[in-house]
Amino acid sequence: MSAPLIKLCGLMRPEDAEAAVAAGADFVGVVFASESRRRRTVEQARRIVAAVESAAGSRRQHPRPDLLLPHGSGHLWFNRCRTGIEQLLPAHRPLVVGVFADQPVSLVNAISEAVGLDLIQLSGYERWDDALACHRPVIKAVRIEPDDDGTFAAADIEPGTASLLLVDAFVPGAVGGTGRLANWDAAARVASQFPIMLAGGLTPENVPLAVHRVRPWAVDVSSGIERDGHKDPELMRSFAAAVRGAVRA
Repeated sequence: MSAPLIKLCGLMRPEDAEAAVAAGADFVGVVFASESRRRRTVEQARRIVAAVESAAGSRRQHPRPDLLLPHGSGHLWFNRCRTGIEQLLPAHRPLVVGVFADQPVSLVNAISEAVGLDLIQLSGYERWDDALACHRPVIKAVRIEPDDDGTFAAADIEPGTASLLLVDAFVPGAVGGTGRLANWDAAARVASQFPIMLAGGLTPENVPLAVHRVRPWAVDVSSGIERDGHKDPELMRSFAAAVRGAVRA
């Protein structure tokens, strides 16, 4: 098993972006969801993206949605989308993800263009076909409810819409970034059918076990790399090292 890809999410300052690049992140996330304490304005986000580009030493070409939406169904669809992302990463790492929740698609697209996002993450309760109206490839959040072993969540996934899947903890009234652990056994059932990005309460200490239990394609962390409400470069490095070390162990 190769090492999962790493998404460091909820960046709030240009220095966070520089630290994320130094840690070797494959994706960095900037939050635009209305209810999040990590929400950034367009101008703040543009400064973060500029810092990513400066630290990475390159200016990225944004992937087109149709580039990552091949014909196919079920696991084949998402595996091909995953492959498309993996082919982009060597030249464009890290990819910048804008995180939205239950916002008009027109606003999502306008912010994506203004900021220069690479990917869009829909973390609310959007319809699956909302992804088709987005001008960037979409990561769609899937939350597994307490009485679900992953079967119902997997059955609800609609291939042909979003490009990637993110499995997060179910917290009533929240749309991510809570620090609550996802149900790893249920997430593993979904991961056995589709490539997933695992989120929900991950830290440098618990991510090795999560990688072994769930076997995700990628992992996503936000609160687990913060101290006193701010991203911590040391925790970013520790998280990345823990993910990579879990595979070698």
